[in-house]
Amino acid sequence: MTILRVPPTEVFEQILQGEALFILDVRNEEEYADWRIEGPGVTSVNIPYVDLLDGIQPALERLPNDRPILVVCAKEGSSVYVAEQLVEAGLTDVSVLAGGMKAWSEALRPVQVGDLSGGGAVVQFVRFGKGCLSYLIASGGEAAVVDAVRTTDAYEKFAAEHGLRIRHVIDTHLHADHISGGRKLAAQTGAAYWLPPKDAAEVTFSYEPLVAEREITVGKTTVRIVPVYSPGHTIGSTSLVVDDRYLLSGDILFVKSIGRPDLAGKAGDWAGDLRKTLYETYPELPSNLVLLPAHYGELDEVNPDGSVAAKLGDVYQTNAGLQVQDAEAFHKLVTENLPPQPNAYREIRLTNMGKMTPDEDEQREMEIGPNRCAVHG
Repeated sequence: MTILRVPPTEVFEQILQGEALFILDVRNEEEYADWRIEGPGVTSVNIPYVDLLDGIQPALERLPNDRPILVVCAKEGSSVYVAEQLVEAGLTDVSVLAGGMKAWSEALRPVQVGDLSGGGAVVQFVRFGKGCLSYLIASGGEAAVVDAVRTTDAYEKFAAEHGLRIRHVIDTHLHADHISGGRKLAAQTGAAYWLPPKDAAEVTFSYEPLVAEREITVGKTTVRIVPVYSPGHTIGSTSLVVDDRYLLSGDILFVKSIGRPDLAGKAGDWAGDLRKTLYETYPELPSNLVLLPAHYGELDEVNPDGSVAAKLGDVYQTNAGLQVQDAEAFHKLVTENLPPQPNAYREIRLTNMGKMTPDEDEQREMEIGPNRCAVHG
């Protein structure tokens, strides 16, 4: 019996198009409650795999007979077994998520989000399983990659296919929700690795200091990347203005939310920095800059083409986190009643400092789950 294996990118495309999708998720209840595939057209039920070992009847009682069913598990194996049982029981349109939620977590979808004035482009890599966004800035045969995730093959493959040499790799801050691929990608390509020095006090490796006084040039067309010191999510958080047209905000500002200041245990200290960045520094930037954040929290932040981008001026009109004029109320917003912190965020920070060296399986396990970098107003 051959069960159709649907790639994560294809499932995401279905969700983007608003197609109806019925999911049987056979992971345990805790995993399902923490993180699952969601979307406006998605209906899902959770029946743990162990509850189906003695028979498929509990699932048959809860599944439709007239709709395609996608079975999802952690790594694919359990979902194939369940799908086979469903087909044997008479259901005809059953498939599985290829690679399971492991693959869902790691898949990247590139989408061009803008052109550059002297030629070239800004490409956004959407890690839709976690809401992570990274960028490749291409110009004159060269490229810079910003906020790379650990699955760096996607950037190298894209660069090779488009005749680009990766010359710079930049992290806007020390990440806490996912393991950075920055140092790895720089080592593999011979690129310079840039990191804000105020986030690098405890790192064990060398880097180029990403500070406001420096400019990074990509390609012969001189696409300038101008760092803007913008603390708050971390003490070193540094945004990038690219080609005087795009604002790469890291985890400071998202389309519909703002960054949280507590992932290093210093929410009280950094709340004031966050407010200054959002209410003083960013408003001085041109309102027609295109905001390109490092994360998104909800699917309604995703544009129809799968990109996440918005004019900075529009974001200042609609983002609830930018409407809190009272300083005390803002401090309360970003320090109290915050969502749960990212899974294994302490270990992830230590890994990104170079103080831990987990193997590939350990890194994957550390990252499982949703991103939780935002404060929603």
